[in-house]
Amino acid sequence: MINTIIFDFGDVFINLEKEASIEAFKKLGLHGPNEDLLAHNDLFEKGKITELQFIETFLKYIPDAHIEEVRKAWNASIGDFPLYRLEFLQLLSSKYRLFLLTNTDAIHIDCFEHKVGMSFYSDFYRCFEKVYYSYEMGMRKPDPEIFATLIRKHDLFPKRTLFIDDKKDNTDVAESLGLHVWNLQVGKEDVVDLFDQKQLPL
Repeated sequence: MINTIIFDFGDVFINLEKEASIEAFKKLGLHGPNEDLLAHNDLFEKGKITELQFIETFLKYIPDAHIEEVRKAWNASIGDFPLYRLEFLQLLSSKYRLFLLTNTDAIHIDCFEHKVGMSFYSDFYRCFEKVYYSYEMGMRKPDPEIFATLIRKHDLFPKRTLFIDDKKDNTDVAESLGLHVWNLQVGKEDVVDLFDQKQLPL
């Protein structure tokens, strides 16, 4: 019997528009990510570098861009957060222990909070026993230690815990640690269909 659910955030609750960010950077003169940018994104999501250091990595490749233009292009991927998903989460919160575990960075979280407003994001955060952001934890999924940290800190029983994420690498690691998983297929499934997923032992 599942009594705990750990959720990812992007493309599970808030919709992501990654192509919009890529297009915004193209207008600034950057045609797609490279290994250097991807490596610094990894560091930024682990809180290992500052926001300015992260943005300066982009400026190496688009030196004519301004800091605010880079920040805006980076945040172009943050889409809408449908109210019906929040309402579904609020219903769940009275029946299960809920946690949020997401790979993200300070720029994106500031953007999300500004976009939806204090009332909405407060209601969202209130649904969870604890919200875990990778940049605050110093590690990111699919590192097994990030899951082990939650299990250890909150005395979770993997066999009674469900992890929901749209990235298969993340659900594969969680499953290897004994958690039940749902690798949500973006565009085909919605988190509110949770109880319709008959393979999930709820």
